[in-house]
Amino acid sequence: MTSPPASPGAPEPDDPARPGAGTTPPRPNETFRLLRGDLSPGEFAAAVRRAAREIGERVACDARYVGRVESGEIRCPNYAYERVFRHMYPELDLTGLGFEPRDAVRGRATARTREPHPRTEGTGAATARRLPGLLPGGGAPPLCPDPAAHLAGFRTGPPGEGRRPTDDHRTDPEPEESDVLRRAFMTGGPATLAALTQRGDSAPAAPSSPRVGETEAGALEDTVRRIRLLDDQHGADHLYRRASRSLAAAHRLLDTGTGRRRISDRIHNGAGELALSVGWLAHDSGRWEEARSHYAEALATARMNGDAALEAHAFCNSAFLARDTGRPREAVRAAQAGQQAAHRHPSHRLRSLLAVREAGGWAGLGDRAACEEALGRARDHFARGAHPDDPEWMSFFGEAELAGLEAQCWSALGDYGRAAERARVAVDLQEPHFVRNTALFGAELAGDLAGCGRPAEAAVTGLHSLELLAQVRSRRITTMLRQTARRLVPHRREPEVGAFLGRMDAVR
Repeated sequence: MTSPPASPGAPEPDDPARPGAGTTPPRPNETFRLLRGDLSPGEFAAAVRRAAREIGERVACDARYVGRVESGEIRCPNYAYERVFRHMYPELDLTGLGFEPRDAVRGRATARTREPHPRTEGTGAATARRLPGLLPGGGAPPLCPDPAAHLAGFRTGPPGEGRRPTDDHRTDPEPEESDVLRRAFMTGGPATLAALTQRGDSAPAAPSSPRVGETEAGALEDTVRRIRLLDDQHGADHLYRRASRSLAAAHRLLDTGTGRRRISDRIHNGAGELALSVGWLAHDSGRWEEARSHYAEALATARMNGDAALEAHAFCNSAFLARDTGRPREAVRAAQAGQQAAHRHPSHRLRSLLAVREAGGWAGLGDRAACEEALGRARDHFARGAHPDDPEWMSFFGEAELAGLEAQCWSALGDYGRAAERARVAVDLQEPHFVRNTALFGAELAGDLAGCGRPAEAAVTGLHSLELLAQVRSRRITTMLRQTARRLVPHRREPEVGAFLGRMDAVR
């Protein structure tokens, strides 16, 4: 799992220039700017992240980081970034990339007060000419000029109104091209807003005395609620890009700052919950790495603010993602960490959900005894009932959800009969307005019935879930139904199965 950033007072992993008494102002890294060429900072950041994946590194590069490098604020990158940059430009060393030598920056306590090391002149331009097309371009959603107005825009209605359901898939860039400024809130201050305008974006300069108050905090909290409601009604695929842009707006609010601790805590909590909501949308639409990044971001926010509920929520989502991406042991550890955080919170429903997440990890490991023990704890906590301080985001976690998650555990253990029983309870108890969850547990039930050797029932159930996908868009549910369809192919001569397979072919 991605480690959270250091506390606000700790030094950054890169070596930034820190102007102050006796220091020289940072010198812009013109060489690095030339290497970027015609790409936008967001497009270049996406190329850096792709290059990192090629060599097994994990960096959270975004347009803001690129801006800090080009402004000279980062005099020497950390070792992970150095490896990525050297992979991208094997002909160049650090000075050839426009940075200062590491020993000049870190070698002595007085290094920060020296004159900056003269950067290699002309190297960047030459390299940019020699390596055309090295960095494939991509799209980055524009920064909204008014964060509060953009957040309020989420109240206008469901996404995709007046558009075909597939428009989002046809026009959106690839996930790694989305510049959501994931780490912008870590440094704070109105200077970041001003820095954004220096990149050539359409965002206006920050006001001379920016303030964030009740209105902005309320808009952010309302946005989180609205996204969750729309996800329940319409699914993740419609929402992800739009929600990502709202997260960028939330980061700008954080950077603007507020003089009141109460408002600051609300803004940080809202930004953390929004990061989790956006991460969930990425998760449900199959954008695994994006989801992982957003969950780690929320965890960092929770740790910095000492927010136990947000920390438990972040670990809960991380455990779910780990299970879905075939990392069951990580799922167990994340769920257990979430339970430790939840001990500081009075909600037994929260502890119940985290115990179910742990059970899912044990099921993935094939440990039936540990899974049953965790499910027993989950039911015990759930039986203690609701609490006035139950987190708002847990409104979905009722008897239907508990039964559905139990079904997933039994299915992972290969006990399809027991899984089908619990999945049917989940479908029968699901409240109508949770359209996505109704489709999800219907798809779960269809797969379990297929595993039980009841193909006709599986096909009828699968058809019902498929019909609900006209209202919601979830790649995860569609994938589950396709897996069921493959298991039913040997029974295609049965009328119900034939009808289901025909509809699945049409979906493809």
